[in-house]
Amino acid sequence: MPGILDSDTYLSDLEECEVVCIFDQYSNKPMMLKQTYPSIAITALLIIFTVQVSYAQQKSVSAVEKAVNQLVQAMLKPDAPTLNNLVTNELTYGHSSGKIEDKAAFVSTLVSGASVFEKIDISAQTVQVVDRTAIVRHTLTAKTNDPGKGPATIKLGIMLTWVQTHGSWKLLARQAFKLP
Repeated sequence: MPGILDSDTYLSDLEECEVVCIFDQYSNKPMMLKQTYPSIAITALLIIFTVQVSYAQQKSVSAVEKAVNQLVQAMLKPDAPTLNNLVTNELTYGHSSGKIEDKAAFVSTLVSGASVFEKIDISAQTVQVVDRTAIVRHTLTAKTNDPGKGPATIKLGIMLTWVQTHGSWKLLARQAFKLP
């Protein structure tokens, strides 16, 4: 049975296990612990599982970052098939002005040229993935040239919610907010 060995433990008991010497944190005296092979195997499995989960998490973060970059490119050179493929049918796209667009309005606004992005830079991006949902936050700095408004530079905080469906990441929600 694993546990702390006391002075009554016989040498024959030690033949069944590995012995590990550690120091008591309070008295700084050595203590011996029995570590059986099953506990070593369990520890190894936990380490392997943790590494696999970390790898899967990083793979998901990279896939979400790729989807964000594809969205930026699609906003710079809008075409309906690409934009439709990057967003869910349930899209809610919030502007810093408070205006909310659904999928059809979002795609139409860009494809029609009612909203024109000449340059988009993303900075301070963070990605948090939980299961099949990702939350992305970043600062968007852009040069726009909307008809009737002329050239402008905008700097906004953005929060995006992405969901993974059928193996790809799609934008479910976006909210922009003005930065000071």
